[in-house]
Amino acid sequence: QSQFVESGGGLVQAGGSLRLSCAASEQTFRMYVMGWFRQAPGKEREFVAWISESGPATRYADSVKGRFTISRDNAKKMGYLQMNNLEPEDTAVYYCALALVFSRVADSYRYWGQGTQVTVSS
Repeated sequence: QSQFVESGGGLVQAGGSLRLSCAASEQTFRMYVMGWFRQAPGKEREFVAWISESGPATRYADSVKGRFTISRDNAKKMGYLQMNNLEPEDTAVYYCALALVFSRVADSYRYWGQGTQVTVSS
């Protein structure tokens, strides 16, 4: 089925960096908005960032603005989330997803990856 396969998660100390990647199976990847969401234990899934189909427009949650950078390579059907200056509060399972509209709402996204765990220690 059509989905993203996330990779690049792991354990990192506070202040460190990680780069998450999504390999898309969706053949029309370049036609979709790509978003990143995260879900920590006991919390609801929350918006992290989105990037437009061709990449010029991006939006970020206030909690990650200035620290995270979303990008995509349509030729490779790959999406990325560069995470710098990580904090323990960033610990969560991170998901990439595809939508047909610009949205911060999870229900707007049609295709979802399986998630990758990010753990930030103090």
